[in-house]
Amino acid sequence: MAAPSLIDQREGRPRTVAEAILLVGGKGTRLRPLTVNTPKPMLEVAGVPFLSHQLARAKAAGITRIVFATAYKPEVFEEYFGDGSRFGLELVYVQEVEPLDTAGAIRNVADQLVSAPNEPVMIFNGDILSGVDLGALRAEHAARGADVTLHLTKVADPRAFGLVPTDADGWVTSFREKPQRPEDIVTDQINAGCYVFKREIIDGIPAGRRVSVERETFPGLLERGAKVLGVVEQSYWLDLGTPAAFARGSADLVLGAISSPAVPASTCERYDAALVLDGAEVAESAQLGAGTTIGRDGRVGADAAVYGSVIGAGAVIEEGVSVRDSIIGRGARIGAGTVLEGVVVGDGANVGAGNELLGGVRVSCDAVLPDSSVRFSHDAS
Repeated sequence: MAAPSLIDQREGRPRTVAEAILLVGGKGTRLRPLTVNTPKPMLEVAGVPFLSHQLARAKAAGITRIVFATAYKPEVFEEYFGDGSRFGLELVYVQEVEPLDTAGAIRNVADQLVSAPNEPVMIFNGDILSGVDLGALRAEHAARGADVTLHLTKVADPRAFGLVPTDADGWVTSFREKPQRPEDIVTDQINAGCYVFKREIIDGIPAGRRVSVERETFPGLLERGAKVLGVVEQSYWLDLGTPAAFARGSADLVLGAISSPAVPASTCERYDAALVLDGAEVAESAQLGAGTTIGRDGRVGADAAVYGSVIGAGAVIEEGVSVRDSIIGRGARIGAGTVLEGVVVGDGANVGAGNELLGGVRVSCDAVLPDSSVRFSHDAS
């Protein structure tokens, strides 16, 4: 399919488009069983699909057109967001048939971009919750005349990340693999997963094969003398790839640790530190807090206590249940008196009364656990 014309046919004038690519192709294996039925970026975080927060922030930054780079369950994105008109955006979808890695996925959507060769295209990942000022990042890219600009963040322990050192003026000097020894830690700056590319840089990525942005594209740009800028901004930043991070990110949005115009209003005023969505029923004696979300048509029984957790649409938490730092899938049922801490329960699962599930247990979608007083636990991987 040909890219849309840069000329507005009604006016006969060039279009002005602030454009972005949203990378949403991952399978979300670290979040299974939550991602068995739903792509990771479409899981509900603080009451709405996670991408709703990203689209709202992009629109607030002046972005008007977004190309989705999809792969896993691509139909789910278009079914929910459509052409983007109800969100005040123009949305386009491109499916990645074979795995292409990050840069390959970026190149795969190039034919749908409408930006001119020297114009900026913002690129962000569909699993990073960030408070970075997108408009300021784009403005800095333009002001410095960069070919590529990276949002960098500082972390206390960078051993799990690739390192991105910069010189005194902010220009990236190298890209380092995850440090294996203490002497390899040359900086605490890491790639935060949000970029601005000149359109011509995207067109220069090899097409039709796997290309890693960290291992091939970025180092190759430095070798060719391209101007690669690193902008360090210490705003809120969290990779939602694990259940613990997912629950924490949702709670932080509910509590206002990071703001999003997409967070819906709660339908229950009894709880200052919880979000209760349309149709949910919460018993008067139930306790909710620490940023918990109760999904649409969910039910929380008498004397139940739910803290720091995400309860999916239609899920039932029976009387006397204790849930902390856990994620309960859509339509799941948690039996009376059960204790859950740091647990993931898949869609439609039925956990019987009296169970105690701790420390990283994951219950598969539609699984049935009988009533029990047996303790199940294991360390999260």
